[in-house]
Amino acid sequence: MSSASSPGRVLVVGSINEDVVLRVARAPHAGETVTAKERARHPGGKGANQAVAAARAGAQVDMVGRVGADAAGERMIDALRDEGVRTGSIQRLEDVETGTAYITVADDGDNIIVVDQGANAKLSAGDVEAHRGEIERADVLLAQLEIPVEAVTAAMDVARRAGIRLVLTLAPAARLPPDVLADIDPLLVNEHEAGVALGDARDEAADGADAGDLARRLLELGPRSVVITLGAQGAVYAHADGVRHLSAYPVETVVDTTGAGDAFAGALAAALARGSELAEAVGAGLEAAAGTVTRAGAR
Repeated sequence: MSSASSPGRVLVVGSINEDVVLRVARAPHAGETVTAKERARHPGGKGANQAVAAARAGAQVDMVGRVGADAAGERMIDALRDEGVRTGSIQRLEDVETGTAYITVADDGDNIIVVDQGANAKLSAGDVEAHRGEIERADVLLAQLEIPVEAVTAAMDVARRAGIRLVLTLAPAARLPPDVLADIDPLLVNEHEAGVALGDARDEAADGADAGDLARRLLELGPRSVVITLGAQGAVYAHADGVRHLSAYPVETVVDTTGAGDAFAGALAAALARGSELAEAVGAGLEAAAGTVTRAGAR
């Protein structure tokens, strides 16, 4: 593990997308058509967003991923390089397009996202194994679920054997078996993702006490620690020593919540990589997320 005075190394295994963002007055209801006020393209993908957030937080960041051999893929790699992310382990595939996320953002900042995985779906366990050396040199492995679960588990298996700290964002939400969740430190979820992991339906917002109970139940699934993000209510984290709630940083105007969770995850991973305790890392994540929602775009 790196010392607090060194930047730390974060290896991100995850998705790389181009975001097509449509701004609307409000989100459409089922069966309803609304007219977009504005259309824009931005670099995105949960993996790439988290890699950028970790790099902006001062970590040395490598990324393993896949894009298409198309103009969008070239733009996404260039955007990562411009942020200081090392892209030597990102392969460009000839037979598939770069992943695309279609994002509708309403005036209140809430969003609806539909993802076409594209090249992300082609990242295999064998591809990840080929980058064993990069994983073993990291302080923290950071992954999400916008790529095949087999690739995620292969990366985590390599990291476990090498004693690398595992951080997993359970998004898109999924139920994973205990052997996959074992040793994750922390498991990052929002309220909806926590409910899916536990087999619960969660449509209502949780307060700190309620989320604390969810975090304790999630710990029983196998991770060493759990962090539940609560939007404007901050976050709850839990480990063997107990549960704690941290308040969110105040934000006057929410412009776009897209990517806030990714900013949180990347900043948290960067803090852990340089030796911070979980409480400090959660605070760093909350600060990064607060900054993200004040501007349009996932980054």
